[in-house]
Amino acid sequence: MTLRFGTDVSTAQTEYGTVLLDQRSGDYWELNPTGALVVRTLMDGGDEAAAVAALVARFDVDRDQAARDVDALVRDLRAAGLVS
Repeated sequence: MTLRFGTDVSTAQTEYGTVLLDQRSGDYWELNPTGALVVRTLMDGGDEAAAVAALVARFDVDRDQAARDVDALVRDLRAAGLVS
């Protein structure tokens, strides 16, 4: 699944991760390095399994926890109306 941010969502890379700004509401989210890696993987055309693999390869996390984290982040981004 490829994620696409809405046209009203701006992103910026920071030292710590990624910041998302919803220009419609003025709300913003700061993604930590793990969240930024998941979003980058999915936006680059990877699926959720690829995002899980990227987390496991880069961070000290087991596959089951990584899968739960990826699922939760994608669900939260969709619920906030930031991605399609």
